[in-house]
Amino acid sequence: MRLFILGFGYSAGHFVRRFGGAFSHIAGTVRDPARRDDLTGIEMHPFSGSDPDRTTAERVSEADVLLISIPPGSTGDPALGAFGNRLAGRRRKVVYLSTIGVYGDHGGGWVDESTPPQAALERTQMRIAAEQAWTDTTGGEAAILRLAGIYGPGRNALVTLRAGTARRIIKPGQVFNRIHVHDIASAIMAAIHHPSGGIWNVCDDEPAPPQDVIAYAAQLMGVAPPPEEAFATAGMSAMARSFYASSARVSNAKLKRELGVALACPTYRHGLDALWRAGEGR
Repeated sequence: MRLFILGFGYSAGHFVRRFGGAFSHIAGTVRDPARRDDLTGIEMHPFSGSDPDRTTAERVSEADVLLISIPPGSTGDPALGAFGNRLAGRRRKVVYLSTIGVYGDHGGGWVDESTPPQAALERTQMRIAAEQAWTDTTGGEAAILRLAGIYGPGRNALVTLRAGTARRIIKPGQVFNRIHVHDIASAIMAAIHHPSGGIWNVCDDEPAPPQDVIAYAAQLMGVAPPPEEAFATAGMSAMARSFYASSARVSNAKLKRELGVALACPTYRHGLDALWRAGEGR
């Protein structure tokens, strides 16, 4: 299989490190051409959202698997806008990485893939539109993976605690799901091998308040957790505050049932335990 990754970022990089041997050729795009030298063994192409060069377009056309990890913009999905006309005439697997944020606020109630999206934020509205565009373009064969809050090596509560940037923001009733990047990689590979398209939530078993994750990481490190801050009065950027606009418990039952994914980190505690043993936060 020939793999092309549109948006070679954190999750895609971990997928390639774990499953890259399954592909005969791997290529992808990065926004900053200076990063190309950091990604050895991968044929990298610069792409900032428009006007791809001919070689990049040809590699997309030749791919057996497309992994899309570029967020949509105000004018739509940039990857689809640039390469959509190259997708006809060849059967391939398309995996689109979306977000559980499309469900919007459910007051901490449970949601699953049958729950209609009701996102109020502009960025999640654009995600819903991008999901539909990829579904339509592929005749319903795209695998849409709705990812929870991503964490893993170098990106976790242990690291932020050690750096002194962790905060315990308290908003009563607020819960999030999370997902370790190792389990994202498993879900991507399972979706590639699944015979049809669909929508799957890629999240852990235990949605939890964000302050609990910080407290558990502090316990592992043997340090005092940062003081609690009330959400209503905490100083936060508009972007950071927007992540608290939605509260929902997201089910991963379909991921397990249809894609057969067995989570290595079913809760944030499993994930942080593994990261601590690996030396994170020390």
